[in-house]
Amino acid sequence: MLEISAQLVKELREITGAGMMDCKKALKDSNGDKSKAIETLRKKGLASADKKASKVVTEGIIVSYIHTGYKIGVLVEVNCETDFVARRNEFKDFAKDIAMQIAASPSVEYITFSDIPSEIIEKEKKIESMREDLKNKPEHIKQTIIEGRIRKNLELLVLYDQPYMRDQSINIETLVKLKISYFNENIKIRRFIKYILGN
Repeated sequence: MLEISAQLVKELREITGAGMMDCKKALKDSNGDKSKAIETLRKKGLASADKKASKVVTEGIIVSYIHTGYKIGVLVEVNCETDFVARRNEFKDFAKDIAMQIAASPSVEYITFSDIPSEIIEKEKKIESMREDLKNKPEHIKQTIIEGRIRKNLELLVLYDQPYMRDQSINIETLVKLKISYFNENIKIRRFIKYILGN
């Protein structure tokens, strides 16, 4: 039986924010392999995040971020279930990171793909369906290609689809799910507004 050191458990807790017993169990299950334990905890956290997604979020904070040079400013509202979580420094830091992410993503206009108005999607569909390379394709293949291209073109407008600026291996949607797991509460990025000097 592999002995898991307290130091290894501590390191894993600092990385993931998971509880001590969860970290110890993940390390035992992965035979002390820290990267496998992180992956196990992430999967467990994302699963619990999906369960919490239906909970009502009525608390939260509004954060502002002014980019260096004072030419871009962002206000963002991030909601959670309780004021206890909203007051935590980790939650405030998360909200500030989201505001910075929005400032750093010039094309972002929507939070999720479902927030994009249907008329924009229809316009893209018309443009894509008129492309020359689709003329000789069967209809079902044509539709699949069109949907894929629309998704690719429009994901630049969606905050949740952007790679997280502090860890390019995850996107903002995954970051939100990780934070839901960390805080053990549902979290929503409710709305934002971006100000650009001269626009």
